[in-house]
This record gives sequence, C-alpha cells and structure tokens, in this order.
Amino acid sequence: MFFVGIDLGTSSVKLILTDQNGKVLGEAGKDYRLELPQPGWKEIHPETWWEATETSLKELLRDVDASQVEGIGITGQMHTVVLLDADGNSIRPALMWNDIRTKDLIPVMKSKIEKTGVSFINKFISTGSPAANLLWVKENEPDKFEKLAHFLIGPDYLVYRMTGIYGTDFCEASTSSLYDLMKKEWSPEMREIVGLPESVYPQVRGSAEIVGTVTVAIAEQFGLNPKTKVIVGTGDNPAAAIPTGCLGSEYPVFSLGTSGVLMFPREAPDFDAKGKNILFSFDGEKCYTMVQGVIQSCGSGYNWWNREILEQDFNGADKDIDIDHLGENPLIFYPHLVGDKNIYADPDLRGAFLGLSTDTTRSDMTQAIMEGIAFGLKQLVEAMKLKKEKLLQLKVIGGGSKSRVWMQILADVLNSPVEQMEGNAGAGYGMALLAAYSCGQITSLSEIANQSISIKERFEPRKYNAELYAKKYKQYLRIHDAMKDIFAD
Repeated sequence: MFFVGIDLGTSSVKLILTDQNGKVLGEAGKDYRLELPQPGWKEIHPETWWEATETSLKELLRDVDASQVEGIGITGQMHTVVLLDADGNSIRPALMWNDIRTKDLIPVMKSKIEKTGVSFINKFISTGSPAANLLWVKENEPDKFEKLAHFLIGPDYLVYRMTGIYGTDFCEASTSSLYDLMKKEWSPEMREIVGLPESVYPQVRGSAEIVGTVTVAIAEQFGLNPKTKVIVGTGDNPAAAIPTGCLGSEYPVFSLGTSGVLMFPREAPDFDAKGKNILFSFDGEKCYTMVQGVIQSCGSGYNWWNREILEQDFNGADKDIDIDHLGENPLIFYPHLVGDKNIYADPDLRGAFLGLSTDTTRSDMTQAIMEGIAFGLKQLVEAMKLKKEKLLQLKVIGGGSKSRVWMQILADVLNSPVEQMEGNAGAGYGMALLAAYSCGQITSLSEIANQSISIKERFEPRKYNAELYAKKYKQYLRIHDAMKDIFAD
C-alpha cells in the first residue's frame, strides 16, 4: 500500500509517494508564479494550486496502482489565507504569508488588541497574518468580504478540494492571530475586531486525525480507492519537524530553507520571549507548544546573491571559502532583505553589506552572507530564550544544511555544536509518514523519526574562530540602529 504527502509551497507544489515503511517510491512537482499587483502585494489564485496539484498527482501515480493509495497527508505554507463563498468557490486570490500590504494596519489592530483579554496576540501578529489580511479585505474590498462564507489556510484548501470538508489544525489556527492559545478556541475578541461572523471559521482538529475520504469525483479522476483517507494535515514547519523527532524528543531544529526557521518545543506558551508560539496536536487531545522564530530571507537571500547577482548556480558557491580562516573576513552582511518579523517586527528593515573595499572578493561576499544569516540565528536564539543545554542538541535541516562550510560557520558563530541531518526530512515526507501512522501502518510517532532521518555529521565550535565571530557579532548587533538612523525620514 502507498501513502502520498503533498507540500503546497510558496512557489511550487511537491508530492512524494512512499510505502508503509517510509520508503520513497516517487516524487513529482510543479512550479507556479505569484501575482504581484502592487509593490509588497503577493497573491495567487487557489485554482492555480489545484491545477498544479492535479498535474503532479497524475505524474506521481502514473506508473503505480493508484487504488493502493491508503492515505494522503497535506501540508504547506502557513498563514496564507483563502476566502471562499457559500459554494466553496474562491472570492479573490489568496493573500500570501509574505504579503506586506497590511503594514499600516498592524499598529491600528495592535492598539485594539491591547485592550482585550488576548493582548498576547500583539506579540506575534504581523503582516501576512490571516487576521490582518481578512480585515484588509473587509476595509478595502467590502463587496468581496460580504460574500465570505468560509476562510481556510493554504494547505487546508487542498484538503477541501480532496474531500469537500472545511477544516484546519491547531498549528494553522494558533498562528492566524484569530485564535486564543490559552483557551484553545477561536477568540471572540478577535472576531469582533475583524468583524467576522462565527459561521466562517473552520473546525480545528488534530493534525493526524482523519478528516474524511476522497470524494467520488477525485477517486475517479486519479484512479484512487474511494476509501482513500485524507488526514487534517498541518503547516510546513511542524510537518518538516515531525520526521526529525523535534516534537517528541524536545530538541531544537533549524531549517535552512527559503526562510531560516528555528523551532523547538516548550511546555507552555511564553509570550515574554520572542518567537511565535504554535499549538500542535496529533490527536486533538494532547497539545504541544512549539516555538518558531524566523529569518525571513535565508536561503532566498543566498539564492538572490548567487542567481540574480552572480548569475551562477549556488551549488558549490562556497568552494573557495577557507574553512580554517572563518571569522577573519572583515565584511559583514545584514540578512534582513525583506524585513523582520520576530526580533524587531519591522517589515521595512532591509539588508546591507558593510566593510566593502577594493580587496573584497566574490568569495568574501558569499561567505559574509552565510555569516550574516548565522548571526541572525544567534540573535534569534538569544531573543527566544533557548536554553544553553538545549542549544547543544541543535539539529539543522533544509537545503542550506548540505554545505559543510555553512555548518561550520553556524557552530563557530553559536559557539555550540550543530548536527547536520540527512535523510528525508521534508514537510511532504513528514505528511506521508503521518498519513501512514493515521492509517495504522506506523505504530508510534517515535518510529517516524527512527526510520526517516539520521545525523550525517556533527560540527564542533573551534576556539580561535568562535572568538573572532564573538567580536563580529557585537558589531552585527549595532547595525539595526545605525540602519534605522540612516534611512530615517
């Protein structure tokens, strides 16, 4: 029997097919483009997602007996909000998680939220939050808002298309800025601020719960068994964390992907520390708190430098960096190319190279980008109050983790060991395994981690290089105030 994991990303959808033992049998995917109607605005028609998923699923199942697919798990971008009418049709393009059109609306919302019993939402509401984007639609597109019958978060839309059922999980609900994390219910106070009728909210379930089976039409279209189960699913960051054992084993994970995401479990929400507190539940009964902090421009910044500026492939871009002399490079890169959500909550913050000279080389600049992102991670670690003993267990996943140079930079900057992971640790793979667990083919959650990922290499900090980076980090911390002063109106 087979299991399908679907990862609805920002710029592409990726599908993976596994057997009941977690062996990968096939992969497929399709890219798509966002619509950018104005600077800072990012949208996409949900039908674009579905068409890409249809094409990819047909390709994925082309050479296998599709009737043997027992379960499907769906994950994807968090925060992106989809507005549907009473017939389940999209009212307007989905507003993306990285859309910043609401930057002037956020302070107004915060002033209202501060007077409520859910004032802790001010700690994490930001541009791209479903609450903010829904209020923007109400104020700027009232004719569309009047048609709103259901709202969903990105991957929930694919679950709906597969099953005809509206719903979401604790992760997507708790990061929407519409949910009371303490009472574990949709917040009446936020409902009043945004002006949403109670009927538009999706039901919240555990991520591993079975939401239903595929519709008859879907079964016929793809040759699936009509009894093929679809689980509730979750956001991409928890999904990627599932195969690592992060939730069960309670160690921190840093995902070096498009954005740099630091995740670790905590016993209960801590609204005094930086970072977004995310609720997560497998079964809808027991809830974990996972804390997430993000460097918005991580792999995307590295990709921008190599592909857009240098016009080269980023694979092997670090080949000229001398790993023994890390920290000696006088150049500093400030990595916040598209703003910051966690430390400064400033969407207007931008990046910079500091210390350029006629001696600066291409390799120096590439190294500085890696170091700048490592400094950003160090600042996140401090702001999120990650304990030193937990930091010693840091695991790194994502495309950037394949670089040994970058791994050593992280170890030296953090002055703490980091472990480079290998195996299938992607969000889609996590969903395929979770679907297998929900269907009874994997007996325990710990078994998921044991069979999917392992430590490839452990990188230890080196005294000489760590001391050099400690001095540079002090300089790095002064950049924010200097940048704000330089670019002040």
